Amino acid sequence: MPENFITQTVEAPDTPFDISLRPPSFADFAGQEKVRERLELMVEAAQQRGDVLEHILLSGPPGLGKTSLAYIIANAVGANIKNTSGPTIEKAGDLAGLLTTLERGDILFIDEIHRLQPTIEEYLYPAMEDYKLDIIIDAGPSARSVRLNLPKFTLIGATTRAGMISAPLRSRFGMVSRLDFYTADELQKIVRRSAAIINVEIDGAGALEIAARSRGTPRIVNNLLRWVRDYAQVKADKKITRDIADRALTMLEIDRDGFDEMDKRIIETMIHKFGGGPVGLNSLAVAVGEDAGTLEDVNEPYLIMQGYLKRTAQGRVAMPRAYEKIGLKPPRAQPELL
Repeated sequence: MPENFITQTVEAPDTPFDISLRPPSFADFAGQEKVRERLELMVEAAQQRGDVLEHILLSGPPGLGKTSLAYIIANAVGANIKNTSGPTIEKAGDLAGLLTTLERGDILFIDEIHRLQPTIEEYLYPAMEDYKLDIIIDAGPSARSVRLNLPKFTLIGATTRAGMISAPLRSRFGMVSRLDFYTADELQKIVRRSAAIINVEIDGAGALEIAARSRGTPRIVNNLLRWVRDYAQVKADKKITRDIADRALTMLEIDRDGFDEMDKRIIETMIHKFGGGPVGLNSLAVAVGEDAGTLEDVNEPYLIMQGYLKRTAQGRVAMPRAYEKIGLKPPRAQPELL
């Protein structure tokens, strides 16, 4: 076997693909260096004091590693972690059921925490600050308040919509960190590590090709690796090179800029149907046949980061790179925008 290919025995063949690839420690977590360093320092300081970690809020687009970091933190402090999401906590009793089963130092991870109901947030405030939970039992004249003492725990919240976190909730987190998109080199490291875990032979050029088309997102890079693995298994004797990765991803209609069919449709629609904009999000969503929330959370962040789109007060505007992407000459001057 060539030296530039790597392979490793599969550790858990029956483990779901995305779970098995989660890095278990900070040392295995690629990218997000500033966030990782701050969290490592926070963990070490708490351990030296024999104290419990402060509450942590992680924000950023989907698939950047917020959940993975929560589990890494739990492993680092040797604590149990309970995983839930904002929409599933519908009443105070649900929150009480989660909090009362925690032990000192345990971690409660709430994904999409911005979707917590306002009434649930009110119950959460004293739990985060004073480690007490006031529950109203019954209703009407027989209603009474019961105070529950909680062990000192750590709440880790994750959100893709940091702007929707209320100010009172945000202020109760001891650390607020935002995760950014990854570079191609960082994603290449993730591809090499993931390929080793799932027993796939891949060279550096093949890993970089997959990384470059993954929109700066580890979740996407692992999903694309799975597809290229299947393609290589059937078409290329299970070995992934740059050429094999290129052919596999071209078959999936993902180009060298990481654009999929929907990204191209968005740009073409903005330019051909709306004259390059400005166009409102809802109008654009109807024109391309996609949900507005999906466009805003999934497609737009990458297109804006790469300089293809711009948000303005009037709506979305196609930038010169968008025209070049579809082989058109950019207009000489953009409309006057406020």
